[in-house]
Formats: sequence, C-alpha cells, structure tokens
Amino acid sequence: PAPAKAGRAPGPPDGGWGWVVVFGAFVSIGFAYAFPKGLAIFFKEIQNFFGTSYSEIAWISSIMLATTYGAGPISSILVNRYGSRPVVMFGGLLCGVGMISASFCTSIVQLYICVGFITGFGLALNLQPSVIIIGKYFLKRRPIANGLAMAGSPVMLCTLAPLNQFLFDNFGWRGSFLILGAILLNCCVAGALFRPIGAGTAAVKTQVIEEGKDALKEKTTKDGLEISSSPDVPMENKREEEGGKDCFEKINQYLDFSLFKHRGFLIYLIGNVLMFLGFFAPIVFLAPYAKHTGIDEYSAAFLLSILAMVDMVARPATGIIANSRWVRPRIQYFFSFAIAFNGACHLLCPLASSYTGLMVYSGFFGLAFGMVCAMLFETLMDLVGAARFTSAVGLVTIAECCTILLGPPIGGILIDTFGDYKYMFIKCGAVMVLAGTFLFIMNYYNYRTLAKEKKKRKTKEEDLKSARTESEGRNNLNKDSAQGGPELEPLREEGIKKEINGP
Repeated sequence: PAPAKAGRAPGPPDGGWGWVVVFGAFVSIGFAYAFPKGLAIFFKEIQNFFGTSYSEIAWISSIMLATTYGAGPISSILVNRYGSRPVVMFGGLLCGVGMISASFCTSIVQLYICVGFITGFGLALNLQPSVIIIGKYFLKRRPIANGLAMAGSPVMLCTLAPLNQFLFDNFGWRGSFLILGAILLNCCVAGALFRPIGAGTAAVKTQVIEEGKDALKEKTTKDGLEISSSPDVPMENKREEEGGKDCFEKINQYLDFSLFKHRGFLIYLIGNVLMFLGFFAPIVFLAPYAKHTGIDEYSAAFLLSILAMVDMVARPATGIIANSRWVRPRIQYFFSFAIAFNGACHLLCPLASSYTGLMVYSGFFGLAFGMVCAMLFETLMDLVGAARFTSAVGLVTIAECCTILLGPPIGGILIDTFGDYKYMFIKCGAVMVLAGTFLFIMNYYNYRTLAKEKKKRKTKEEDLKSARTESEGRNNLNKDSAQGGPELEPLREEGIKKEINGP
C-alpha cells in the first residue's frame, strides 16, 4: 500500500536548489526583459538603412514586447502540460533561430517577423515559466527571490547596452544580430536548471492515480450494465454528458476564467493595462533622444547602463522592503506608489536638457523602473494566490499586449508629428501617474470591502453558532422529556390524585 503522504504536493523548500533555480530565472528573465530594450542601439542605423520613420522602426520593439506578453496563455498552457524546464529550453532555441534569421533580412517587414514574432515568442516561453517556478520553490522568502530573479533584467541591460554598441561598431547590425542569436541560446542552459519540484513522489502519485482509474473503470462497467438495463436512462447520453464536463474542466484547468469574477484581479488588470501604455516607450527612445540632442553614441548607450545599474540595486532592495512585516500586508499600495513615481520621472524629463540632467533622469528612472518590476508579479500572486497564479499570469499578459504593442509607436508618432521628444515623455508620464492613482484608490476600496465582508462573515458564523447551540439545547430538553415520559407517568398520576383528595 502507498504511504499516507504519497501523492501530496510537497511544500516550497524556501532554499536549497531553489537558489539555483533563482539563478536560472535571473538569466532567463534578464534576456526576456532587457533584450527588447537593448536593441534600441541599432534602431538609428536600421532606420537609415531601410529609410523608415521613427514610428515604423519602433514597431520592432513593440511587436517583440507584445508577442512576449500576448503569448502568455500559450506559455501558461505549455507549463501546465509539460513543466517549466522544456518550455524554457524550447524558448531559448526559438530566440536564437529568430535573431540568426534576422541577420539575413532584406526588408523592415522581415525584421518584424524574425525579431518581433519569432524572437518575441521565444522570450515569452522564457519569461513566464521562470516566474511561475519561483512561486513553487519559495513561499516565505518569495518577495526576495522574485526581487533577485527580476534583477536579471538590469544586469543584462547594463551588459547588453555597451556590448551592442561594441558589436555594432565592429560587425554592423547584421553581424551583431548573428552573434546575439548565439548568445540567446544560453537560455537553454538556464532552463536546464529548472528541476521539477517533488520528483520523488511523482511515481507513487502516478501509481495511486492509475489504481484509482482501474477501480473507477470497474465500477463504471458495473454501473453501465445496470443503467443500460433501464430503458429510461440511455448509457450513450450519460457518457456524452460526462465527456462534455471533462472537456470544460480541462479548459478551466489550464486557464481559470473564473478570475474575471475576482475583484482584486480585475483592479490589477485594468491598472496594468493602462500603465503599459507608457511603460516601455521611454526606454526605447532614451538613447535616440540623447543622440538627437547631440550626445555621442557611446555616451547615449551609457545612459542605459546608468539606468540598469540603479535598477540592479533597486530590485533586490525593493524585494527586501516588500517582504517586511510593515509593507507586505499592504503591498498593493507600495506598488501603486512605484507606478506614480515612475510617471513623475517622465513628466520631469523634458527639463533635463544637458547630459548631466539626462544622467540624473536615468538614475531616478532606473530606481522607479526597478521598484515596479520587482513587485509586478508579487502583487498578482498576493491577490490570487500561488494555485491560480499560472492562469492569472497568462490572462494578464494577453490583455496587456495590446497597450504594449501601441505604446512605442504612439510615442514615435508624437515625435514624427512635433519633431520633439518631450511630448512622448509627457504622454508616458501622465498615463503612468493616472494608472498609479487608479490602483491606489481602487486598492483602498478593495481593502475596505474585504474588511467589511470579513466582519459580516464573522458575524454570520457567530449567529449560526449561537443558533446551533440553542437548537442543540432544545433538542436535549425534548430528548430528556421524551425519555422520561413513560417512566414518570405513575408519579404524575399519584400527584394528580393527591391534588384531588386534598392535603
């Protein structure tokens, strides 16, 4: 017989091999987030090579980011079906193939397909499994682990910005894309580190499930004979109903659409969809903006390195602060503040006209960007729980991909229309301040409503408990009187006679 604990999912170890998994997620998430931003170094040359506008060239990053987020449900389904390890390894292979193919492109449309769709889909298969597996390995230290894994983005950006400039100067954009495709194959190595948790109990669990299925088949066969003998209930109709139910359960297992009835999830979804309209455009246009003001290429690339270095420190620090007992119970407020702070930085960017001012802006932007990214998935897991997190990530990313797709091109249209970058930064800042304010107000409403619902539920439970106690007391009295009725009947008759005869 199987042990009593066989088949139970083991709890998160909160350490051990989990730290190796965090390193793998560090590399995988780093490429997924930093690579679309690092490509901005090549945009000016690609624009001159193909003779395109700012808005047309911005579609490369937009399509890549939108595909990375839009493929979220596909990534979630694959993770639920096959696990994180093979999905990440396949994603790394797609990234390499996409960038190597892009080095042979002869039109901007071909770049959209190779860099935008193929590489973007590969990055999607790197991003979400890396975030999901951290939730399986960590519980108490989850904010810290998420902060360390998310720090991969600034580290990779800090490395890719000067590396891309070096590759461009020596090999051109085609040779650079070829080399970058080979570098992205390291995501396959990172995915190999994602060892499935609870492998020891998998064999026993499978055995228990198979035994249960065999027993169920025997019972179904017996029941089928009994049911088929009855003319009122045909066996075929019953099987069809059970088959339909199984199909619905399978779909709901991969993507839990009941999350759209979850108030906190809907608030998070609306706020994030609005936020991403101005989240990535400032990074995409930061280096071109510096070049537009007359700053040399290496100094413009160094602005991204400053942003990345500050971001590198901000993400783990934010994870530690978010894990504290003062912030974690109200982490949604902290997340709202980080988004509004990010927008305030963009609104003040047009005041930075010199290179020193842009360096200061890059530092504050890196701090705000790191705060948002460190809590982006932690706040979602705080709302829906670890069990529904996989489905929640898939549903959120598919909704966010629309605004991610439109954000940079809208910024490019503003630049082409007015001939100035400041309107793009003002638009992004205003949108993010609005998103942060919305999340703060709605989270306050959500916390108040949850407190009222909890109080009402507690009152109902107390009322039910008191009503149950009263009914139990009445039942006991009735029971006692019922038990004493026949035995006490002679005594009652004797008392009645005494009352009639007098004292």
